[in-house]
Amino acid sequence: MIKATIFDLNGVFIRSLKLSDRFSEKFGVPPTEFVAALKDIMPKVRVPNAGDAFSYWKPYLDKWGVGLSREEFFDFWFSGEKEDEEMVVLARELKAKGLRIFILSNNFAERANFYAKNFSFLKEISDKIYYSWKTGFVKPNIEAYRLILSENNLKPEECVYFDDVEENIKVASSLRVNSYIFKDAETTRKIIE
Repeated sequence: MIKATIFDLNGVFIRSLKLSDRFSEKFGVPPTEFVAALKDIMPKVRVPNAGDAFSYWKPYLDKWGVGLSREEFFDFWFSGEKEDEEMVVLARELKAKGLRIFILSNNFAERANFYAKNFSFLKEISDKIYYSWKTGFVKPNIEAYRLILSENNLKPEECVYFDDVEENIKVASSLRVNSYIFKDAETTRKIIE
């Protein structure tokens, strides 16, 4: 019997246009350059004690001639993120049926703090949010999944997991967690039913 649903956060409950495309359009930074910077920076800031994420971005912004302050940079980034209303409705339905909801997210402190202030639905729908910058386990590290199971006294087969990254699905499946690539709220609802 399914007792809990585990969801990724970005691309599931929070949607946005690609930051690389937005940065290219607004500041003329080629998407390939921006993605290379993203791939360099994100592994460093998604872990505990990373420090100020902006300090990692500043050398790139200087190189690109983009004169944004810390506040302006994060405002630009986070202003493009919106809640997926259909998923929020689904999560409320699942909670009403007695299912526990956990969110497992590779994320950094500044973004998580923005979410806490601006997306109140997250606190409402989730039993707990597991951010990599707090736990130290960045998906697809198998320990990220084990932590949720052990902390909440759950067996893998009692959980269903949705993520938009295939590698994360494979790792969760290796633990016998019922795991699916996230497509949309309607598909998710059908799978859970």
